[in-house]
Amino acid sequence: MSREALRLVCSALVLAGGLLALSAGGCAAGPGRSFGAASSAAPLASWNAGGTRDSIESFVARVTDPNGPDFVPEAERVAVFDNDGTLWAEQPVYVQLAFAIDRVKALAPSNPAWRETEPFASVLRDDVRGLAAQGEAAVAKIVSVTHAGMTPDEFRVIVNAWIETARHPKTGLRYDEMVYRPMVELLGYLRSNGFRTFIVSGGGVDFMRAFAERVYGVPPEQVIGSVGGLRLETRDGVPTLVKQPTLDFVDDKEGKPIAIERSIGRRPIMAFGNSDGDLAMLAWTTAGSGPRFAAIVHHTDAEREWAYDRASHVGRLDAALDAARERGWTLIDMKRDWSSVLSPSRK
Repeated sequence: MSREALRLVCSALVLAGGLLALSAGGCAAGPGRSFGAASSAAPLASWNAGGTRDSIESFVARVTDPNGPDFVPEAERVAVFDNDGTLWAEQPVYVQLAFAIDRVKALAPSNPAWRETEPFASVLRDDVRGLAAQGEAAVAKIVSVTHAGMTPDEFRVIVNAWIETARHPKTGLRYDEMVYRPMVELLGYLRSNGFRTFIVSGGGVDFMRAFAERVYGVPPEQVIGSVGGLRLETRDGVPTLVKQPTLDFVDDKEGKPIAIERSIGRRPIMAFGNSDGDLAMLAWTTAGSGPRFAAIVHHTDAEREWAYDRASHVGRLDAALDAARERGWTLIDMKRDWSSVLSPSRK
């Protein structure tokens, strides 16, 4: 499928509302490709000196100083991060959408009727406009077929196998090379200062758990995302969980604070996002008492990545951009603040 086709499909998915969450995704590292394990002499080596890095380091210094007025015990040092557009690239389409489309094509030989059955026929013809015209129900059907009917373990194997061969439509890089190195450094820096780091994303939780620990150093129990249905079945006498073609919870917008409260039980003291989908999470985090920190990754680098905000169909940053400026949240200017954007092999 062409880049333009993928972009249009993604736009259609945005319009599909709640199913946006199942189209969000992450990146994974293959064997020996763990950016989460990367280290350097300086904790934030890919961050340029200046206000943004200083604000992060100053906040961490304040809350970790046992003799200071803003000291926060380690148990309360919780930091939450959106995934798409915050920890790795989300343009021109969310990775989980690209995965779902590729899964339809991979499964097509075993389902010959799909060539005459919508919405699969449109996917197999690369007819993005035809798919978009079918609306939310068509996208739901694609997601249900590509994400259901298997155990979570089987699904993770499929995700990782796809990541081994899939390539980003613009850069030609593996999706695990589209990780933002400065943010991976930040995750490690916070953990070295007693923070627990959580991913809180609209993406499917099973999709992200396939790679989060290898890539970001975030274990599966600290990954929060949109949740599909599960059913306990007995297969050959063994209790087995099986993924169902239903969506139980959408972890986006107002859903993010709800999911954090349900999953963590503590209000974070630091929150990082990049779009309007993260606004509620940032606002709720900073509404708590004591020291608080919120930051937005602002995509301003058209040369090394993309430049987009208010008009983008993917990762739209409009109301949250205004809120950041009104409330004094930190704006991470990708072009100004990062000396390196992606992996060490690609600046």
